[in-house]
Amino acid sequence: MSEDLADEPHYLGHRGRLRERFLDTPEALPDYEVLELLLTQLLPRRDMKPLAKTLLSRFGSISGVLSAPPAELAKVKGLGETTIANLGVIREVAARMLREQARTRDVLGSWQALLDYCRSRLAHETAEQFRVLYLDNRNGLIRDEVQQKGTINEAPIYPREVVRRALELGAAAIILVHNHPSGNPQPSRADIEVTKEVAKAAGVLGLRVHDHLVVGQGQPFSFRAQGLLKE
Repeated sequence: MSEDLADEPHYLGHRGRLRERFLDTPEALPDYEVLELLLTQLLPRRDMKPLAKTLLSRFGSISGVLSAPPAELAKVKGLGETTIANLGVIREVAARMLREQARTRDVLGSWQALLDYCRSRLAHETAEQFRVLYLDNRNGLIRDEVQQKGTINEAPIYPREVVRRALELGAAAIILVHNHPSGNPQPSRADIEVTKEVAKAAGVLGLRVHDHLVVGQGQPFSFRAQGLLKE
């Protein structure tokens, strides 16, 4: 065996085999290997398997890793500022891809895709954020806008502003979305009251409120599915 081959890091052969397996059947790889392969593109000179397993253990899933706040990622030994920024870029690319899918489909007919998009946008936020999805008369997405940002447990929303913006955009319907940084998606009494106020203001002008989604851990809470928002 040549000296060069003897000195070659042990993980390089594994990395090549991992890449081949991914190209052959990507869905067959477990999460830690997918994350490992991603990290090898960001940190090519290190064995990434231990770091991938550490990240999954700490944040629970690939989605949890990509959605984690930069400050939390910085606490993980082995992740530097550049790598953290690159993970943020990947998260943004994924979110924009989901948004484009929502724009080209009937949102109500592609509900899981919409939920995935909302989670990609809000699950990682450390302060409460209130967004409004404005839809056309075919339930296609016209615009997703941040209406308000708040503290860790409050983002004030103004029904008149929501309705005014819908009229400006020529929207026929809206979906309200906000997050609970605590992780508990159960709506508060204030959430329920403001939803009623928005629905009332919208109804006067013939604007439909399809749903109000609260993003926390797991599946978002749907006001309509839980009977808190009716026609």
